[in-house]
Amino acid sequence: MDHTQPKWVVELNSGLPSKPKHAHSIPDPPGFSSSKSAAGKQKSQVSARKGPTPEETETLKLKKAWEIALAPAKQLPMQAIMGYMSGNSLQIFSIMMVWMLFKNPIQAITQTNMAFSKFESVGTRSQMLGAKAVYVLMQCLLLGLGIYKVNSMGLLPTTRSDWLAWEFERQPLERAYFAFGG
Repeated sequence: MDHTQPKWVVELNSGLPSKPKHAHSIPDPPGFSSSKSAAGKQKSQVSARKGPTPEETETLKLKKAWEIALAPAKQLPMQAIMGYMSGNSLQIFSIMMVWMLFKNPIQAITQTNMAFSKFESVGTRSQMLGAKAVYVLMQCLLLGLGIYKVNSMGLLPTTRSDWLAWEFERQPLERAYFAFGG
C-alpha cells in the first residue's frame, strides 16, 4: 500500500509553478502580477493615476441625471401593455394597476428634487432644470396613461348620463293636444 500523496496535492502545496523561459515574451493579464517587483511597479502605476477633473465630474453627473430623467419613458410601453392586458372590467388586478399608475408618478413628482440632489452642483444647477423638467413630463405621461385607463374602465364621468342627478326636468314651453274627430 503506497501512502504517497497524489501529484495534484503535491503541486497544490508547492505553490505556483515557475515560469518557463519563453513565457517572458507574454505579458501578464491586467490586474495580475507574478512577482513582487511587478506588484510594486503596478502599485506605483495605480497611485500615479490622476482623479477626474471637475469638468469630467460635472459631465458625468449630467449624464446620470439625464438617465434618471428618461427612466420613466422606459416604463411607458410596459405600463401600456399591462393596461391592455388587464382589460377594462373592474377586477382587483386592474384596480391595483390603476392605483399604481397614479401613486408612483405623483410620489416621484413630489420627490423630484431629492432624486436629482446628488447630481446637483454649482456648475450643473442651470443644466439640471432641463433634466428635472423632462423627468416631470415623463411622470405626467404616466399619469395620463392612468387617466386613460380609468376612462376606458368607465370610471370617469364624461357623458351626460353620468350627471343626471344634477339635471332638472325640462318644463315644456307649450303643449300640443290632438283632437279626434272628423
